[in-house]
Amino acid sequence: MIAITFALSAESSDFVRRLTNRSAVSREGVESTRGQIHGKAVAVIHTGVGKKECRERMEIMLRRERFRYLISAGFAGALEKDLRVGHLFVAENFSSPQLLGSPHLVLDDERTFLGKLLTVPRMVEAVAERESLNKKTGAAAVDMETEVLAEICAAHDLPMLSLRSISDTATEPFPAPAQVLFDVAKQKTDFVRLGSYLLFHPGAFVRLNAFRRRVTVARRTLANALDQILRADLL
Repeated sequence: MIAITFALSAESSDFVRRLTNRSAVSREGVESTRGQIHGKAVAVIHTGVGKKECRERMEIMLRRERFRYLISAGFAGALEKDLRVGHLFVAENFSSPQLLGSPHLVLDDERTFLGKLLTVPRMVEAVAERESLNKKTGAAAVDMETEVLAEICAAHDLPMLSLRSISDTATEPFPAPAQVLFDVAKQKTDFVRLGSYLLFHPGAFVRLNAFRRRVTVARRTLANALDQILRADLL
């Protein structure tokens, strides 16, 4: 079985709909969706947002089960200005050489980028901060879970490929403050807080709708890429 991780169902939903024979499985309270695609058995696991939640959930899963390999999938924010919404980003610093060098890893060259991914403890909102991180670290994109996933996979001798779809760019990050869009402590959006923000910032409606469209593009791109990878298989 192949494990595919996403932080949230908002990232995985397009891909999950492509699975046949879907079923929900719980391991010590950690939910996953099992199914098949192109004759391969896969487990879609939601890690939650952030290092702490991700570590707790994945330690439970990998203590209980053995997978052939793991694809760390989901969204990432761009730090480099050349990255656009819907571009695929493969993190060479977090991917196992045997998967990164697989002859079956064939993606659309014009929209796929290989580079360094940076994992941070919080959402990076400001354009200036993204520029600074890009210059200081050399990373082209940023997320909140992949570093932990790579550490856990290494400890369990599990090959991992890091595949991210760009959902927000270096010059166009988020339509509202991060704490309004997502409450990391609660692992969900606080819609009362979001509604209150929109009430006092009506101009954010337009930005939010534009952001939703960008997320839709990123989610579809990611599902297509995973479909292509699993059609061939990496090992």
